[in-house]
Amino acid sequence: MSSMFTRNIALAAFMVALAVARPTAAQAGQQAQVHKPSVDVHAAADLKSTVVATLRQGAAVTVAGQQGLWYRVATPAGFVRVNEVRLASGKSASSSDMGGLFAGRAGKGRVSETAGVRGLDESDLRAASFDGAQLAKMESYRETPQQAADAMRNAKLQERSIPYKPEDQAVAANKKGGATQSEKRGGLSVARGLLSSLGLGNSTSDTAFGAADASTRKSGEELTEEELQLGPEIAGRVLGAAPLWQNDAAQRRVNRVGRWLASHTGRPELPWTFGVIDTPEINAFAAPGGYVLVTRGIYELVDANDDGELAAVLAHELSHVVQRDHYEVIRKQQMQTYGKDAALSHVSVGGGVVGSMTKDYLAKNGAAVMLTSLDRGAEYRSDEAAEVYLARSGFDPMSLYAVLQQMAALGSRAPGLEQLFRTHPPLDDRLDRLDRSKVVAGD
Repeated sequence: MSSMFTRNIALAAFMVALAVARPTAAQAGQQAQVHKPSVDVHAAADLKSTVVATLRQGAAVTVAGQQGLWYRVATPAGFVRVNEVRLASGKSASSSDMGGLFAGRAGKGRVSETAGVRGLDESDLRAASFDGAQLAKMESYRETPQQAADAMRNAKLQERSIPYKPEDQAVAANKKGGATQSEKRGGLSVARGLLSSLGLGNSTSDTAFGAADASTRKSGEELTEEELQLGPEIAGRVLGAAPLWQNDAAQRRVNRVGRWLASHTGRPELPWTFGVIDTPEINAFAAPGGYVLVTRGIYELVDANDDGELAAVLAHELSHVVQRDHYEVIRKQQMQTYGKDAALSHVSVGGGVVGSMTKDYLAKNGAAVMLTSLDRGAEYRSDEAAEVYLARSGFDPMSLYAVLQQMAALGSRAPGLEQLFRTHPPLDDRLDRLDRSKVVAGD
């Protein structure tokens, strides 16, 4: 009896290993087209394996499944890299088929299609109230850099040192130190008073000083302080629209992977906090100060057995925080609403209280700023930075390509992708940029 039990356990273990090694095909194979001038089809998901065929650019293939960063193709039978073909856009596979095709659940549908939670839209984010309890729960999952490092290094990831000039420039431009905004204004006032006492003051000099006063920028410390106040305010409102997904393992996973990645950015000192919100939308949000939220829809789309694709999603959002992209959106919208002079003069920081105009902005707009379209250059730069952060952290930069491929294959009209397509450049354009990217040396 004991011997039979042992054999059954061994057989079960073998079947599990086989299921992981051999991706399950969807009922209807996803069509794809060879994207590079010449592509070798390998007998196994290994560049050292036998080449069974060579395909030319434009050749049609049928993708039967995914194994890591390889697609298993049906005709000719073999494997190609995820960046060597482009999946057809939503023409032969439903979103449920795609979820199964690329997550090993073909024909079973995706959890997000059966949970009965409607998608998150702009009106939800605009109207949502701050949910302090949900924010506290999100922060309870926060990991220290050491906790994340201890866990991730067990995966034997090979860290790399890779310079990235746009990040260096952003960090240098917003570095701590320097005079505060009030100190700079004080200096201008002294100079104006000195000129006046000498009888040199006139309307022209007053105008010049007024312009200089209006353009005085906050110090790096002030900017960071305001980010740290804005982040939880916005995240709490997002959570008021869509609570955290009740999946403890998922919450711990995003914090572990996210904190590991964040330690390889130019702003590792931020209180990085990550969460998965319960909505089938395929999207992610990066609030100032290090608060990153991904949706259940995108969490379920990425590979559940490998952290690389999840890391790719998070790495893109990390760049938005490092570059202060959404913070700058808020600042510019404040200026448009109140006027440049008023915004720069009265949006104050300090004392742990968000400036009055910022509070007023959030009261009127809620967390809808998270669905504001950023400049396309910012999105392309975040894709580029994501590759850098992935490589620095020991992940394959091509993981981002795999995620974008999956989203592109769902099509622009796929349920759950409307907001992402509305706020981001076309996925084909982003893939084209990654094809040309040389930012990660040797890849």
